[in-house]
Amino acid sequence: MSINWNAYSAGNFYDELISSPGNARVCARGLISYLGSLSADEMEMRQQAADIVIREMGVSFTVYSDGENIDRSWPLDIIPRVIALKEWDTVAEGLRQRLKALNLFINDVYNEQQIIQDGIVPAELVLESRNFLKPCRGIGPPHGVWANICGTDLVRDEKGRFFVLEDNLRVPSGVSYMMENREVIKRVFPEMFEHYSIHPVDDYPSRLYEMLASLSPRKKSKPVIVVLTPGVYNSAYFEHSFLAQETGTELVEGCDLFVGDDDFVYVRTIDGAVRVDVIYRRIDDIFMDPEVFRKDSVLGVPGIMRSWKKGKVAIANAPGSGVADDKVIYAFVPEMIRYYLNEDAILPNVPTYLCMNPDERGFVLDHLDKLVVKPANESGGYGIVIGPHASESERRKAARNIRKTPRNFIAQPMLALSTAPTLCERNAEPRHLDLRPFILQGDSIYVTMGGLTRVALKKGSLVVNSSQGGGSKDTWIVERNI
Repeated sequence: MSINWNAYSAGNFYDELISSPGNARVCARGLISYLGSLSADEMEMRQQAADIVIREMGVSFTVYSDGENIDRSWPLDIIPRVIALKEWDTVAEGLRQRLKALNLFINDVYNEQQIIQDGIVPAELVLESRNFLKPCRGIGPPHGVWANICGTDLVRDEKGRFFVLEDNLRVPSGVSYMMENREVIKRVFPEMFEHYSIHPVDDYPSRLYEMLASLSPRKKSKPVIVVLTPGVYNSAYFEHSFLAQETGTELVEGCDLFVGDDDFVYVRTIDGAVRVDVIYRRIDDIFMDPEVFRKDSVLGVPGIMRSWKKGKVAIANAPGSGVADDKVIYAFVPEMIRYYLNEDAILPNVPTYLCMNPDERGFVLDHLDKLVVKPANESGGYGIVIGPHASESERRKAARNIRKTPRNFIAQPMLALSTAPTLCERNAEPRHLDLRPFILQGDSIYVTMGGLTRVALKKGSLVVNSSQGGGSKDTWIVERNI
């Protein structure tokens, strides 16, 4: 027996593949027909095959739990998500617009601060943010770009409209899983890739290398580029090693680098010290340089900020780029786009209440049972309170936290996140999902064809983060209907 698409219903939610029971969306008709031709046994076998391939490839992530680091195989659902190229072109243009404005904002606040003087963004919001790093004042990184790699989280509402949920501008992760998902699904459904125009994602490493090379202070054909990792115990270490290997760059830890008397950064090799041109850092700002930030850090490199300030090494993402990676600053991005680019935002924000504003704070406190409350600077889904699903004690705690530090919280209405068919015990059931495309900016801007689709594997859950029980799907951008 095969999947019964006539019995599949996402209720009032927008479904990525099925428009109504038994009816596939135009861009996914071929895929749904193909999946319908496979028996439940065949689908189960292919899911098991995918799980085996993932284990054999060593695709894993780390969960921190009770003081322990637990490595787990990457969870991948084999039913892909499909988006038509025509629709994706508009999304990609919106992502390019957004990152361009965000980088203009970061460069502005560390230099002229014109947007603050003109009253578009409140001064205290920026200058009192823990992500505003005073040592970065007066710096002009290559091309005026601070956030070179961005992972922007997108969601759809019940009408199928894309919204930006948040921007990840410090050390965004997940792109390796996007690429590995594709490799696994190619093995599981090779016939689909033979007969349909599914846009590839395997050009990301070369695009990443080109972007990093464009930052080099030395204009040479092969600059020395390294990926700086905190080490094997970091939750994203698989990705760090994957990207270093795929870009042909060196994977290093802080102890492998040093700053010489000439203020250049060097990497230790068996042939002696070699000057480094570009560092793709995967460690947080405060651990980068014990001379400037945390003095107890053993992850960073003493003097690296001094070298960067003098333009003797490039760092991606630039220290201080996290000033725009703040859920309160997020609320001002549409205004930034109008201010810097004189354009309306192509991709809208989710409506957002700032708890720092007394009137909006009062509304949030009165409607905690209907809103989603988010801390300004947490990631991975931590600290979020989903009001309609929270207990009374959880809502009371959220209210106390908001009253104590209102600047640190925002609230948003609970969106009816879109769903997609997900394999659940030999049948397809709707599960909520989001999408993280990746955008690169150096001397030009590049957007991935799709991105990492994260899916909540628990029925009714809105939490898609892998660290909290979520999974993933391959994302297909298709030239024509499949």
